[in-house]
Amino acid sequence: MKSKKSIITAGINTLQAEAQAILGLVNHINDDFIAVVEHIIAGNGRVIVTGIGKSAIIAQKIVATLNSTGTPSSYMHASDAVHGDLGMIQKNDIVICISKSGNTPEIKVLTPLLKRSGTLLIGMVGQLDSELSRQADLILNTTVEKEACPNNLAPTTSTTAQLAMGDALAVSLLLAREFSADDFARFHPGGSLGKKLYLKVSELAERNAKPSVLAGASVKDAIVSISKNRLGAVAVVEGNRIKGVITDGDIRRMLEKYSDLTGLTAGDIMNNNPKTIDKDTLAVTAFELIRQSNITQLLVTDANGYFGIVHLHDLLNEGLL
Repeated sequence: MKSKKSIITAGINTLQAEAQAILGLVNHINDDFIAVVEHIIAGNGRVIVTGIGKSAIIAQKIVATLNSTGTPSSYMHASDAVHGDLGMIQKNDIVICISKSGNTPEIKVLTPLLKRSGTLLIGMVGQLDSELSRQADLILNTTVEKEACPNNLAPTTSTTAQLAMGDALAVSLLLAREFSADDFARFHPGGSLGKKLYLKVSELAERNAKPSVLAGASVKDAIVSISKNRLGAVAVVEGNRIKGVITDGDIRRMLEKYSDLTGLTAGDIMNNNPKTIDKDTLAVTAFELIRQSNITQLLVTDANGYFGIVHLHDLLNEGLL
């Protein structure tokens, strides 16, 4: 078993090697990279991404990123391609073939077939004197000096470089398409990511009670409303207009301040400058306001005044933390 120090050193060295490899890719964002983006934007087909071994795993991730950012894409394993999967490639599709060496047997078999069919072939490759480089119409250069593996064998730095180049391509395509946050939300309706992009405060407040009392109501009525509705607060209203708010904290401060509660009203103990938020605001914005203000609930408003309450727990239950 290695010492703790050597384990830490190995981890740091790996991250540094991979970080340097990614920085080295900056020099490879060139005319070919521009041409790849332009061809994909101009095309009417999909981007087919293929590879073998660890590069195949990277290909799957790149396909997922492209699809989620507005570029229709499909994955094709290089071995399966020559056993029937070539049939998935349509006339206007573009193929990105990923390989560190560019010389694996599967790649050597596949690339001539792609060229014969007239498919635009993009090589994401780490050796520029390889068969893939010679066959490709355009090159995304992912050359790295060495793997982070001390034996320079296990794909580490090279696959990191491939992944980063795929991200660079996806983001460039995203910007070229003017792909907006609303577009992103349409493709990510599920999970916390989607909720951050589309879930509105109104959808949460509608699930809760809408506790309110008049300014002249007794303190007892305010306490009962807070307890009954389990939101930690009650709005003080006039008509449907918010005059203030009474929270659990306001009740505690009242008990510290007053020894005689006789005659006290909701208006006497309310906070007359409550934090509010419009019902059409994104829920993630409400979470940030609650966090910054160090409170647990917000009064929600609409054009008619008081709409309801959104509580910190509502936001946490939606996974917005």
